[in-house]
This record gives sequence, C-alpha cells and structure tokens, in this order.
Amino acid sequence: MGDRFYMQLALDEAWKYQLLTYPNPAVGAVVVKDGAILSIEAHQKAGTSHAEVLALLSAYETLSQTTIDFDRFDAQKAHEFLRQLPNDFFSSCSIYVTLEPCAHRGKTPSCAMLLQYLRLKAVIVGMKDPIAGHGGGVEIIRSGSNVPIVKTGVLEDACKALLEPFLLWQERAFVLFKLAQTTNGRIGGGYLSSKESLRHVHRLRSVCDRLLIGGNTVRVDRPTLDCRFVGALPPNVTIYSKSETFDSEIPLFGIEGREVTITQKLDFLDKPSFILVEGGEGMLNALQGHIDWLLIYQTPKLSSNELSYNIDMNLTFLHQRNIGVDLMIWSRQLGN
Repeated sequence: MGDRFYMQLALDEAWKYQLLTYPNPAVGAVVVKDGAILSIEAHQKAGTSHAEVLALLSAYETLSQTTIDFDRFDAQKAHEFLRQLPNDFFSSCSIYVTLEPCAHRGKTPSCAMLLQYLRLKAVIVGMKDPIAGHGGGVEIIRSGSNVPIVKTGVLEDACKALLEPFLLWQERAFVLFKLAQTTNGRIGGGYLSSKESLRHVHRLRSVCDRLLIGGNTVRVDRPTLDCRFVGALPPNVTIYSKSETFDSEIPLFGIEGREVTITQKLDFLDKPSFILVEGGEGMLNALQGHIDWLLIYQTPKLSSNELSYNIDMNLTFLHQRNIGVDLMIWSRQLGN
C-alpha cells in the first residue's frame, strides 16, 4: 500500500462531508504508522477542528489506548492538547491530507504550525492551497528544526475535484441541484429516499445560503422545506416563478424567521454563496446553464410512476457511496 492508497482513504472520508463544511472546504486526513492505519478523519463543520487535528487526536487514542476527555471539535483545546504531548510522540507517523495544511490563524489555529511542532515522519499533501494568501503551509512545515519528508501532488486531480465547490463560491454562487429517483429513473409519489438520505438533505439545507425551488413545485407539492430531521434552523427560500400568486397556507410560508422571496431573475447567483436547488424537470431545464453539480439519491426500487427528468444532459460522475439503502452520486455536467 502506497501514498495513493492512503490519500484515497482521506478523499473518501472527506466526500462524506462535502458541502456540510460550508463555507470551509471539505478535507480528509489519514495517519499511518509502519503501514498500519491509525485514523481516518475529515473536517466536519466550519469553525471546528480541521481534518489533520481530528486525525491526530484519533491516532493518539489508538496509540495510547485511551480516550480524550474534552470536545475534540474544539480546535483551541485540541491544538493545546496535541502540543503538550511528548515531542517524539508522532515521530514514526505519517499524515496524508487532501489539502495543504492551513498556514494562517482564523477561527482555528494554524495546522501547518502544529505539524511543524509535532515533528511527524512525513506529511503527504494532495494539493497545495490555490487561494491567494492562503498557501504557505508546506513551507512552514519544511522550515522546522526537524524537517519531515514532505510530498505534494498525490492524487492531485481527485483532490481538485473535491475542492471545486470551495473554489467556485469564492467568486460566485456554487449551485447544487439535488434530485431523488428510483433505479429506473422515476420521481414523485412520496418519499423516494432512505431516512439516511433525507437526513443528509436536511443537513445540506441547514448550511446552504438559500434553497431555490420552482413555483410549480411549491403549488403542487405544498412543501415545508425545513430541517426537522436534523433539528436545525430552516433555510431561507427563493421561489423561481413568473407568477407571485401562491396559497399562503402552503407550509413553507409559515416558518417563523424564514425569508421567502419570489423572483423571475437569477442575478443573485452572481454573489458568492452556496445555493441548493430542489425541483423537477422544469426547474432542471430552466437552470441548465447555472447548475455546477447534481447530487443524485438513487433508491433501489422500480416504479411505474410516469414522472421523470425527461431531459438530455451528459454527466461526469465525481464520487459515489452508499447511504442507507440508497446510492448517492455526486456529478457534474459534462463540459462544465
């Protein structure tokens, strides 16, 4: 097993939290000692411990056969704990990270400074940070008194694909179209997704800047569009519709504290943000030129329902995994 194998493990873990870390990027990390995997972790939520820190904490627990007694997602406490370990504790360990460790201090301390201090055997990075002013982590690690082996560019293209939403929402809206369908491509007829898929959708709703939905879907489905399955605050909603006439009793209008806007324009997509789109064939057609990625929840079921996405669109699959009984497929329009 080589560098590519361990980096793929880090990538697979990071994809589990893709977009859930908004406005931070999805990042995965793996710690290895003498070929044995000590931990596989990923950044999970903005403002909390980064992937490298979570991986090091889990590796500590594996090596010491103890459990930490503080909140591992508290980045400040996590950094302080790791820094008080014997300075050779991780000296035989290598860490694999999909993105260059952060050089700057923000809501969390610098991971590059931490890795320099801990003196690991090797630091292997999937890709260097492409954001101007954010890089420099590799140079910090290399500048330590006990310089580890530092490699970059391992599975770099796959790491770039993982990072794509983060790069796009630096400049404009990143637009994700979510759809659920049966194995034979049918939609409608009630919930199609497993409970795990439904919870995942609600987690995405809880972090997006705005949920975009078509007027016809609102009138026909009369949705609530909240985050009740994960106990989070509901997203603000924009309804894309030529007509502003809606039944005020439709549940989505009754959510306290929610902002609902109705528009015929899409100029708000010029603003850096994360926009989640839910809708049917009409909405998919209307937004074809604006959609960055599609997230498909495919349930193992055949259906006689006549509704489907009757549209021509070529896709590139970026990543897929099982979620409950469903297959979750991240994809991009071919040519985007």
